[in-house]
Amino acid sequence: MASVNPFRDINVTASASQYTFRSPSSPNAPALVIDRPSGDMRLVESPKAEGKRVTSIAGIMGMIRLRLDKYIIIITKALLVGRIRGHSVYKVQAVEFLPLQDRHLHDPDEDTYLSLLRTHLRTGPMYLSYSFDLTNSFQRQSTANTSLPLWQRADERFFWNRHVQSDLIDMRSSNPAVDPYILPVFFGYLNVSTVTIKSTSLTFVLITRKSRHRAGTRYFTRGVDEAGNVANYNETEQIVILGDTSGSQSVQVLSYVQTRGSVPVYWAEVNNIKYTPKIHLKSLELAKNSARKHFDEQIRLYGDNYMVNLVNQKGREERVKAGYENMVKMLPMGDSKLVDRLHYIYFDFHHECGGMKWHRVQLLIDKLGDGLHEQHYFHSVEGGVTNTVRNRQKSVVRTNCMDCLDRTNVVQSVLARWTLNRQMIDLGVLQKGENTAGFENFEVMFRNAWADNADVVSRAYSGTGALKTDFTRTGVRTKAGALADLSNSITRYIRNNFADGPRQDAYDLFLGVYLPSTSSNISSSLLFVDRRPILIQSIPYILYAAMFLVFAAFVLPRPTGSGLISIRIFALFWLAVGLWAASFIWNHGMLYVNWPKLNVPGFAADGYNEALGKAKKDKIVGKWVERGSFSSGAGGGRERGSSISGGNIRLIHLEEGKKRIE
Repeated sequence: MASVNPFRDINVTASASQYTFRSPSSPNAPALVIDRPSGDMRLVESPKAEGKRVTSIAGIMGMIRLRLDKYIIIITKALLVGRIRGHSVYKVQAVEFLPLQDRHLHDPDEDTYLSLLRTHLRTGPMYLSYSFDLTNSFQRQSTANTSLPLWQRADERFFWNRHVQSDLIDMRSSNPAVDPYILPVFFGYLNVSTVTIKSTSLTFVLITRKSRHRAGTRYFTRGVDEAGNVANYNETEQIVILGDTSGSQSVQVLSYVQTRGSVPVYWAEVNNIKYTPKIHLKSLELAKNSARKHFDEQIRLYGDNYMVNLVNQKGREERVKAGYENMVKMLPMGDSKLVDRLHYIYFDFHHECGGMKWHRVQLLIDKLGDGLHEQHYFHSVEGGVTNTVRNRQKSVVRTNCMDCLDRTNVVQSVLARWTLNRQMIDLGVLQKGENTAGFENFEVMFRNAWADNADVVSRAYSGTGALKTDFTRTGVRTKAGALADLSNSITRYIRNNFADGPRQDAYDLFLGVYLPSTSSNISSSLLFVDRRPILIQSIPYILYAAMFLVFAAFVLPRPTGSGLISIRIFALFWLAVGLWAASFIWNHGMLYVNWPKLNVPGFAADGYNEALGKAKKDKIVGKWVERGSFSSGAGGGRERGSSISGGNIRLIHLEEGKKRIE
């Protein structure tokens, strides 16, 4: 019978005709053989010693087909980060790609695909365990069928490498012995700490699992999709285990789960290099079915949903707040089961906590009222061969702000603290009136764990660490923290406008939202080449040159007489050129955003077309924009930005990715 757990150790042997994977600690298990260059897979009981051993690996991340070849992604290094109930958990440290073909010539698109994937796997925090299901909360695990292989028990939402494991999973239908080679990995945050409160030793675990559905970056992935998946959806579980480190025969596990996710309507913030992009909100009627699917699943998984909305009620965010509230009113109409299961709570975070009075977030607990008390938490007692579930968490708090990052992080940490105090009092570790904040060693660990969690979730979505973490780490809002937030905000602006396109492409490529092998429309072109008109591409360089020349005019030795006048005229000329170039870029910002190249949002293609149309009407350079168009590739030789039927200006590489493969 095949093992239900993945192999902890695998040796890889490579030859010109195949790769062979086998576990030295399980010599009786069949080896996995992958033929080259076909990619055909089979299990072999006694494979011939062929080729040379490449390395000993921590597991197979999966296999992915790109434009020209198929690659096996292997985990070459995994770092032990702790143990949960005796099960070791690891963080992925390094991966490698094993090609099925020996490619002597480089293809630019293939190289870009590989670069995107390597960056994603290097920077995305991913965790695994060979014997413990990290994708499921303790409450879900309590009802799981433990006779199933680990990967079949995994929550498909958080099985991050599910797409790249699809070849092995498909093989499983005919040969269950492949199960130990299928290793589920989750993307997010994991902290395991052993601390003491009073004389009670406990293990504190904080896990945040990022959903692989509708994953992406801050401005390119917002709202809900047709399947009911929302952007930046994360499940956070705070776990306390008592008796695990003392060798006690009775071990108590307490778990509390929260979720976060984008406002479930069709909305977007369209990048145009302005600091505050314009908000687009589509008809709520169009999004009604999608929002219903979202909450139907949330109720099925978690019970009642307490929807805490932190979006501002004034200014640019007000439209999103109103859209959410109107959607909540629309949902129960014609669906009685939602009436009593959805509980909407609005909390004006910036108004209530303005002036650095962030302790006032405690007012939200009063707003939640009895719902927070009745929600309870999961509590099980494990002893010997029996496990007893004493309590189950009956509902969940679903928190959101605009990005589901900074304000959401603060609120989630406060709710987690409130529940932790309740748990410790219920167990008799603390007396009524006591607070875990009174124990310095525990307090430092707790605050840093939640602040680190905030940073990880924020980097995955916005590209920078979270804002407001000074409050999470220290309990007070500080001026130094406000300055750090200013620095992070500036960095976010730069990355979200000029660096997030490749990050979104990497998400879509790894998760299978974009499939290079089925995209026939790029077969004869280079997908990642910049095909904007040459003049459009050159204007930032004109700006840089003008700034340099003006600077040079001021710092170089100055002549006297007529020479000084010439230098001043020279400086004024290039100052005027620089100001014009900066104005052009600012007024046609959508032409300079680094858009995704693989699956481009419809608003990006439409906005680019509109901006290019305006550029062609520019009084100074408009007549040269069309003449300077770059002719190549994807459009069958048609100039990028040239007129297509009906006079519409189309950006071909944006149009190619406009349809998402879900």
